[in-house]
Amino acid sequence: MDTENICDGDFENEGCKLRNPNLQSLSSDKLYHLGLGTETHDLESMFGDLKFVCIGGSAHRMKNFAQYIAEQLNIPTDLSDITGHAHRYSMFKVGPVLSISHGIGSPSLAVMLDELFKLLSYAKCKNVTIIRIGTCGGIGVQPGSLVVTNKTVDGLLRPIYEQYILGEVVHREAILDQNLVEEVKEISREFTHYETVIGSTMCANDFYESQGRIDGSVCNYMEADKLKFLNKLHDAGVRNIDMECTTLAAKCYLVNIKCVIINVALINRLKGDQISLSPDKYKEFETRPQELAALFIKRKLQTKN
Repeated sequence: MDTENICDGDFENEGCKLRNPNLQSLSSDKLYHLGLGTETHDLESMFGDLKFVCIGGSAHRMKNFAQYIAEQLNIPTDLSDITGHAHRYSMFKVGPVLSISHGIGSPSLAVMLDELFKLLSYAKCKNVTIIRIGTCGGIGVQPGSLVVTNKTVDGLLRPIYEQYILGEVVHREAILDQNLVEEVKEISREFTHYETVIGSTMCANDFYESQGRIDGSVCNYMEADKLKFLNKLHDAGVRNIDMECTTLAAKCYLVNIKCVIINVALINRLKGDQISLSPDKYKEFETRPQELAALFIKRKLQTKN
């Protein structure tokens, strides 16, 4: 099937536009994996003031970010896990900021996003920006550098998110708002003790073979083959690899929500596969996307005030 484009082309960035007419026939909707629902919770009262949703892989990281953004915005919070009882994702709310984990890889992220989008719609949220803060493997990028994604591609270097729906292959455009990318890049100039680069991000289906690693349990290629592949990516403008970017870009574009992806490179994959950072250095690197996301949020809130 050719690439499916059911969007208007540009981000209006108003409300979340759900694209499922079947929802209108539901008397109530249970957001199963978030442990929330339209019948059991007053979603507008709980979440109607949201302006930013920050997402990341691990529950621990997103709890740390919630604590960090609470300090930056001077908002008291008890950091209660809103969705912890559902045993899938962890969610923390700090004023207009939601911090939520999405697990590892596109399938886990996709489930969370579907229910998040419905939550934002039912809560009547307007002008919400999603910020992914995570870690990645860099390609020709020094460890500790931030990569702000300006284009997402799959393992075949296509800017699409591929799904199998009702026995057919569906391709959806993975599009990011370039004005938002440039805005985040400009703010990043204030951090001078490490580099921030703009580049394409490749979305891999797993951590090992799909990323060209040679240290997995199965590998039918050699070091030279890996480097040929990684150099091909670098020549195409790819500066890092993650396991979620095309899914996030495509799904957000479908429902008219702007998103930006900020990853820190833990390793330069052109020089190896295994991460060998000390715990202290890992923690330092992991906080860098959080610092940039927090500064972006503060600036946007100041502008609105």
